[in-house]
Amino acid sequence: MSPKAEAYTSVPQKDAETIAIMDMGEPDKENNGEKTVAPNDTIELKPKMTLLNGVTVIVGSIIGSGIFVSPSGVLMNTGSVNMALVVWITSGIFSMIGAYCYAELGCMIKKTGADYAYIMVALGDFLAFIRLWVECMIIRPCTVAIVALTFSIYAVKYFFPECDPPDEAVRILAASCICILAFVNCWDVSWATAVQDIFTYAKLLALFIIIATGIVQLGRGQTQNFTWDDTETDITKIALSFYSGLFAYNGWNYLNFVIPEMKDPVNDLPKAIAISIVLVTVVYTLTNIAFYTTLSVPEVLGSEAVAATFAEVMYGPMAFMIPIFVAMSTFGGVNGILLTSSRLFYAGACEGQMPEILSMIQVSKMTPAPAVIVVALLSLGYLCSSDIFALINYVGFATWISIGLAVLCLPWLRWKHPEWNRPLKVNLIFPILYIIATIFITIVPMIAKPKETGIGVVIILTGVPVYFLFVAWRNKPVFIRKFLGGVTVCLQKLFVVVTPPKKAV
Repeated sequence: MSPKAEAYTSVPQKDAETIAIMDMGEPDKENNGEKTVAPNDTIELKPKMTLLNGVTVIVGSIIGSGIFVSPSGVLMNTGSVNMALVVWITSGIFSMIGAYCYAELGCMIKKTGADYAYIMVALGDFLAFIRLWVECMIIRPCTVAIVALTFSIYAVKYFFPECDPPDEAVRILAASCICILAFVNCWDVSWATAVQDIFTYAKLLALFIIIATGIVQLGRGQTQNFTWDDTETDITKIALSFYSGLFAYNGWNYLNFVIPEMKDPVNDLPKAIAISIVLVTVVYTLTNIAFYTTLSVPEVLGSEAVAATFAEVMYGPMAFMIPIFVAMSTFGGVNGILLTSSRLFYAGACEGQMPEILSMIQVSKMTPAPAVIVVALLSLGYLCSSDIFALINYVGFATWISIGLAVLCLPWLRWKHPEWNRPLKVNLIFPILYIIATIFITIVPMIAKPKETGIGVVIILTGVPVYFLFVAWRNKPVFIRKFLGGVTVCLQKLFVVVTPPKKAV
């Protein structure tokens, strides 16, 4: 999507560094030690993330809204509590297998963009663009909207204890959440990771309180809800239940999007993935068990905020604490998704498949500010709908087609490039099982919900003409290239951003 170089001239790396130095000078007492660009400081994304940061990015991104919304969606399609627990555990195992495959790909192809980069390397530009289109236009902004809406519902729950909050108020608060966190991610990567760390601890504390309560309830013999009664026999509905279950685990691959910003990706990426997925699977299973020690099937199905309903029954006057913790949890979830999603837009622009402005870095903050802002704006657009479960179904269909395609890259690259260095090498049975399971959870729901999956297919196919018009068509007329180039330069000056230097991978 970036225009030809001869049609216009953007501000180059060297000139941008000189301008930044002339404008801001060296750090001194008068500017209170504010960070400036040094003459030898290259403008690029900096490796600042440790193993702990990696764990909190994954855990913080996974534990967003899913565990507080999806219990109803899973139970709705399974019919019984025991079958719902089976779906939750199976979803965790499924996510572990996918994460294990991604660990090999991430250690081998250390590029920003994760599965987009893997598909680009293995399967070519066209399929990589379709993956990018689906992720950028549906999955990421839609997920941000879902998590932000869940934040809003829980944040205002205390003020509307006996009724549902006004829909407009919920959406306005969700929009405010997205805007605040977009600013944080534009301002400093360290701020974004600090927010991620703090709110990850808050969400784990909330879940541990719920789990501890569940253990006490089990000790009191509250096991009457754990039955197989009314278990759904329709295989298509069971498959749909996995959309809600797997949505709750969505985010296990997000650390792969920021690999260039990790200090030691080869060692830290596999460790962070293993620690995070095991922790989340255990926490999710125990949290669901805790819910069902107290809430019956009708109570869970009738609740828009399961954790809040659980707290009202168990904690009396202190019940308001759980919605606060859940709001903090989802706030951190929005932050994690914005942090990683912006890197996907950035990676696509670096490959020439997104507008060039999205490949640029803010010269003083060293953040991909244009990409963050675009993710935020798209997410605000999805707030036009507040139907969370409809949004989850759209996300689920597109997500698992895309991730299944990325996992397919692993056996493909084993065959095409056996000579490539692989610090981590997984058994091929794992990607094969994952691909088979992905086919099942994408094809079967098409039978159960043809309308929703049909809409998803249409949205995916809209990427085909976009690819041929804006990416494959290289010889655009000069006036179009000049126009696009002029817009890019204007935005570059507005955001004070510059294209980073190319690095060999």
